[in-house]
Amino acid sequence: MFLAQGTAATQGSWLATLLPFVLMFVIFYFLLIRPQQKRAKQRNAMLASLKKNDRVVTIGGIYGTIVDLTDDKVTLRVNESTRITFDRNAINGVIESSQNE
Repeated sequence: MFLAQGTAATQGSWLATLLPFVLMFVIFYFLLIRPQQKRAKQRNAMLASLKKNDRVVTIGGIYGTIVDLTDDKVTLRVNESTRITFDRNAINGVIESSQNE
C-alpha cells in the first residue's frame, strides 16, 4: 500500500513539473511563433506578386518603380536616369500596384 501511494505521488509530481513548460510553449506559440509565420507567409505572397510598374520601397528606404524583374533580382527606376538592381528580398513593401498586368 505504501508503494502505491509513492508511485502516485511521483507521477503527480512529474505532471506538475511538466505542466508549466507545456503552458509556456503554448503561450510562446500563440504569441510569438504563429504571428511570425503569418507575417512571413504574407511577405512571401507580396514578393511573389511583384510585377513591372509597381511602386515599391526597399528595406533601405529607397522608393522606386520596378522596370525589370527576375526570380531573384529587381531593377528599380529611382528617377529618369537612375536604375538600381536589388535582391528581390530587399523589397519591403508595395506602395502602389500597377493596374496593367
